[in-house]
Amino acid sequence: MTDNSHESVPSRQRRRFPGISSRAYEHPADRSALVALRKLSGFDTVFKALSGLLPERSLRLLFLSDSVRVSDAQFTHLNDMLRDACYILDLEKVPPMYVNQDPQPNAMCIGLDEPIIVVTTGLVELLDEEEMRAVVGHEVGHALSGHAVYRTILLFLTGLALKVAWIPLGNVAIMAIVTALREWFRKSELSADRAGLLVGQDQQASMRGLMKIAGGNHLHEMNVDAFLAQADEYEKGGDLRDSVLKILNVLPRSHPFTTVRAAELKKWSETREYQRIMDGHYPKREEDKDTSVTDSFRESASHYADTVRTSKDPLMKLVGDIAGGAGDLGGKLRDKFTGASGGSNGGGAAGKGGASSSDSTERSDGTWRRPDPEEGSEPAGG
Repeated sequence: MTDNSHESVPSRQRRRFPGISSRAYEHPADRSALVALRKLSGFDTVFKALSGLLPERSLRLLFLSDSVRVSDAQFTHLNDMLRDACYILDLEKVPPMYVNQDPQPNAMCIGLDEPIIVVTTGLVELLDEEEMRAVVGHEVGHALSGHAVYRTILLFLTGLALKVAWIPLGNVAIMAIVTALREWFRKSELSADRAGLLVGQDQQASMRGLMKIAGGNHLHEMNVDAFLAQADEYEKGGDLRDSVLKILNVLPRSHPFTTVRAAELKKWSETREYQRIMDGHYPKREEDKDTSVTDSFRESASHYADTVRTSKDPLMKLVGDIAGGAGDLGGKLRDKFTGASGGSNGGGAAGKGGASSSDSTERSDGTWRRPDPEEGSEPAGG
């Protein structure tokens, strides 16, 4: 039987965050969406009313009958990590955790009434203890943020879209919702990565874990700085055509690309915001009810404005130019799409980087189709 208390939590020299609110680590876009949803009167009631339609009970029985439940008697090292993560993030009830036989490295947190965490054998075998600790913290972060509810809805709607594909316009309507949920969920993954870092408190372990998910168990052949350089090349390389391809590549995914996740996490770990949390200054759960939706949206808008202003992506640079009222936009647009330099240093660099970005897209085509937890794993079929 799973121990749902914090007794026998392993002794660690890690900082704990009593009463921490998920707002402390949530990505601005993720946070504003969740605050707005939580403020809607009856929203949770309506979603939980769907539980009769959703395969949640079936999934719980499936994992109970055909996976290994983590406990003091089974996968004890994972059980220690789970209790430790809940202790650090002050999650009162430890969610059930299962190990599912699947060579694909994956993990997920689902459930409407109560979250459950599932990790695959492929992930357990791939990561070392500290890397796995960050993953467990990542999933506990999902649970604390309430992501499990919306993820379960996403699982259900993704499956439903396949079943009603033959109905005229039916699939279009559902896929519009799925696309919106996926965009939110990609941001929620960045939030959970931050939670994983708060639990593991080891930036290098978080980076190693993401590298292994991208390149397998060949750590001696990989380098963190070179891996992060890929993210920089991906962001700034190519011209507007490559920017459009990036958008098309990411649309079917529930997770951001791995190099992007690593770069985002490293960037956040170097901010004053992260340091303040580590120093014990962070939003508390008891203050969540007083959270302003307007302030959250304003913060999200400010984040996107900063992203556009500092982005190296050709499309984002063009958006910045338009917002800044730059002249000769027609010429800029033509030059960037044709790859011509047009007398601009930026255009020449873009043209030169385009081939590299294109090669990268071709080489990673099979990779981005790697099943996400809700795609191709046992829960998606349930």
